[in-house]
Amino acid sequence: MKCFVIAMENEAEPIIRAMKAERNIIFCGKRILTGRLFGQKVSIVVCGVGKVNAACGTQIAVDELGAEEIINVGVAGGLNSTLEVGGIYEISHAVQYDFDLTQLNGTPIGTLDECKENYLPLSVTGAFPTKRLATGDRFNDSQSDYRLLTDTLEADIRDMEGGAVAQVCMHANVKCRSVKIISDLAGSGSTTEQFKRNLSLCFKTLERSLEKILG
Repeated sequence: MKCFVIAMENEAEPIIRAMKAERNIIFCGKRILTGRLFGQKVSIVVCGVGKVNAACGTQIAVDELGAEEIINVGVAGGLNSTLEVGGIYEISHAVQYDFDLTQLNGTPIGTLDECKENYLPLSVTGAFPTKRLATGDRFNDSQSDYRLLTDTLEADIRDMEGGAVAQVCMHANVKCRSVKIISDLAGSGSTTEQFKRNLSLCFKTLERSLEKILG
């Protein structure tokens, strides 16, 4: 079964409206729905914002729901001119930019202690353009973060969940896909103001792309 792991209720709502829900419960503080979407049996875990919430939600999807494929969907920030607001992109690789063992291990920033590379590979379908994602527990307009994300990590998109979802899936040996819709662009004004202004546009993109996302 495919399971969507989604941070926020409003991000999940377009999918919930499209599916025929058969079960809707709260488990470990997370909303879980199961049902059918375009004829396929699916589930949704609304995990909450941030890496710990995302990891918990993904583990619930694997252990409690028997997910064979995780699909992480959500809005995210664009970091360069190859992205456009309202555009939808598939993630080919994800890194956690606030994970740093450089001083201890001498490894590049974002390299997990159990890994040799900082970027984790994800599955892609080819339905959308592919980009690289950097995940961290920060929502800000920090210029130092921007330089780290672009100059050091050469990431295209930033979010607060995708890299953690990928890490759990790696250890659980479960297929992981991630699809991000751009709500804001670096250098185009306040990230917060852009995010709030463009959410409805992003949700419209999600609605019309949902069947392709499901695969």
